[in-house]
This record gives sequence, structure tokens and C-alpha cells, in this order.
Amino acid sequence: MRKKVVVLTGAGVSAESGIKTFRDADGLWEGHDVMEVASPNGFASNPKLVLDFYNQRRRQLLEVSPNEAHMALANLEAHFKTTIITQNIDDLHERAGSTDVVHLHGELFKVRSTGNQNLILDWKKDLNWGDVCEDGHQLRPHIVWFGEQVPMIEKAIEITQNADALLIIGTSMQVYPAAGLIQYTPDGIPIYFIDPKPNLASNNHENLVVLAEKASVGVPIAVSRLIDTIT
Repeated sequence: MRKKVVVLTGAGVSAESGIKTFRDADGLWEGHDVMEVASPNGFASNPKLVLDFYNQRRRQLLEVSPNEAHMALANLEAHFKTTIITQNIDDLHERAGSTDVVHLHGELFKVRSTGNQNLILDWKKDLNWGDVCEDGHQLRPHIVWFGEQVPMIEKAIEITQNADALLIIGTSMQVYPAAGLIQYTPDGIPIYFIDPKPNLASNNHENLVVLAEKASVGVPIAVSRLIDTIT
């Protein structure tokens, strides 16, 4: 039976493709307070602003491409049963060739009905006020906003509990519940943490290897070590 590798990715894995990290040093996202553009209250207060904000993100995503880190992770599937659990809303993992991706925080190229959250549509064009589902309800970005439940977290926990190795890439490990997934890993499995400014220390977790590198450099190193050690 093939070993199971679980990968947890954050904004840092897509930064080198040209997608800005979620929150800049000043606490703003693309010049906006995150609560204005990424919360139910923000959408209720100014839905057109929120829709325009995600329209800009969607247009940007159409112009960028996967980087070396995305490609290296896709190549893991040739050696392991690989599941990527991502906090990112882009589709760069899929475009690189990864086939098993769990999006904790939603997907930018999908929208859903405000009247039925299970009615989800593929959507790559602008989403405007007045665009409605088949039942006449306004469509909204299929994004998990602040204050909303993370519906995929239980699945992510189950996947992590069965991992033979864990890679954590480009995330601050401060956004919950995603940051808590490391606590569900089986004892003793190899864990790699790849980030230019890592805030996990090797002495805090058993078998943790910290690579203080950007994703395009650190991920191929970790992938190579996994292939050499656990296949």
C-alpha cells in the first residue's frame, strides 16, 4: 500500500506566482480592512464592494501560473497517495496537476447561492449584483469568510490522522482551525515546515524538520527527502 503524504499549504506557496498574501503587514488586504471584504457583515453592508473585490482577485488569478512549488507537490503523486489541504482560494495546485485538493477556505472560481449554500456553480467571469441562482437568490463568492464555519475541517482532520508524512508550506500557523491540524498527526511521522520566516521550532514537535526557505526552494528539497526516506 502506498504511503499517504498530506500537505498543508498557505499563501506562501502561491506568493511566488504573483498572488499577494492574504494580510499585509499593515493588516489590510489590497488596501481594504479584511472585515469589509471577507465577512458576512461586510457583504451585508456593501455587497457591491465585496463583489468587486473578488472580481479583481478572480481576474488576477486568470493571469498567473503555478510555480515550482506547485509543480513539485504535483509530482509527489507519482510516489505517494497525496492529499493537499490548502487555505488558499486559488486553483494553482489543480493547474499544476494535483488531483486531490481540499480547499478549507473555499474557491475563487466558484460561487454559491445566498439562499442555498449547497448550490455551488463554477464561475470565472465577474460576479455582479443582480446575478442570481435558478431560485432567484443573489450569488456570492464561494469563500469561507471570517465568522463562518469551515465545513471541510472535519474531512481535513480525518485525512491528517492517517498521514504517513506531513508537509506544511507557506503558512503562519496562526489561522485556526487550519493551524490545529498538526495536532492530529500520528506520533512519530516526519513533518516538514517550509517558510522563509518559520515560526515553528524543531524542538517543539517530534521529527519536525524546518526549512527556512521560500516555497520554490524548500518544497523540492522536502519532496526529494520524502522520496528517499519513506517510499
